[in-house]
Amino acid sequence: MDGYAIISVGGKQYRVHEGQRLLVDRLGTAEGKTFMPDVLFLGGNGKPDLSPKAGLVTARVVGHVRGKKLRIGKYRPKTGYRRHTGFRASLSQIEIESIGAAKRAEPAKPKAEKQDATPAAPKGLPKDYEDMTVAQVADAAPGWRRPQLEAALEYERGHAKRKGAVAALESALAAKEEG
Repeated sequence: MDGYAIISVGGKQYRVHEGQRLLVDRLGTAEGKTFMPDVLFLGGNGKPDLSPKAGLVTARVVGHVRGKKLRIGKYRPKTGYRRHTGFRASLSQIEIESIGAAKRAEPAKPKAEKQDATPAAPKGLPKDYEDMTVAQVADAAPGWRRPQLEAALEYERGHAKRKGAVAALESALAAKEEG
């Protein structure tokens, strides 16, 4: 264990290190998502930090689970009064991904996703089309030439699939064919 941190999650404090899994009170974060808990202390590397910057610890929610069942019994003597009930806590299992400024696998994933998510735009697309809203597309589409309309329609069908933009482009194309 090279470094550790003391974090606060759900009003409780935990001493954690990288790769550690722990059960905490149920979090509002979805499974598989990362979050940054409040950091109270960083230490273990020779230089303790009593006032660390926010965002130095990254944790991932592994899953949401229920705790062990606790049996609760009430009994009053000589009256025959007996009541039993149970309780299971709602918990979240988290894994500490990184402590400190260096993140292990975060920078590599977004680059790969960006390359896969943004294939080349079709040629002939109107200028700054990707940043246009549906209303702007609807206003500008009647003034575009046919190749621009076809390129924009191809882009919408392959990428954004905005119904209003597709409808505006199809109606502009139909108007070009008629007139």
